[in-house]
Amino acid sequence: MSFHVTTNEWVLVAAVSTVIYLVATRWCMPTPKAKRSMSLVPLAGCLFLVPSAAAKGYSVSLTLYLYSCVLLTLVVMLVPVRKRVAADILEQEQKPWVKVPLNTFTRYWIPLSLTGCLAAMVYLWSRLG
Repeated sequence: MSFHVTTNEWVLVAAVSTVIYLVATRWCMPTPKAKRSMSLVPLAGCLFLVPSAAAKGYSVSLTLYLYSCVLLTLVVMLVPVRKRVAADILEQEQKPWVKVPLNTFTRYWIPLSLTGCLAAMVYLWSRLG
């Protein structure tokens, strides 16, 4: 079964994805510096993705879909390991001369969740496009 999502609906999805991303990442980050850095990602995404998509001739719908998927993928990758990541970020900011390694669970969660999100992105685009 296939659904068609209009460009206006993709604008709404992108806006909601941005809000979800901002709320989730600000909740997960332990320091003001980390919160600021993560808050700039949607702006960077717009500045990079829009010109890149236009240069490659992608539709507005596909561009908004990719933007939304990237933001939501970052949320899926970060929220389940937020406490561990927050502790690592805090330690790294307190000791910038020492490379803080990722803990074992985080090291496995991030690539596995990324793979799952990428598979879902491909599947959903074929259904929603």
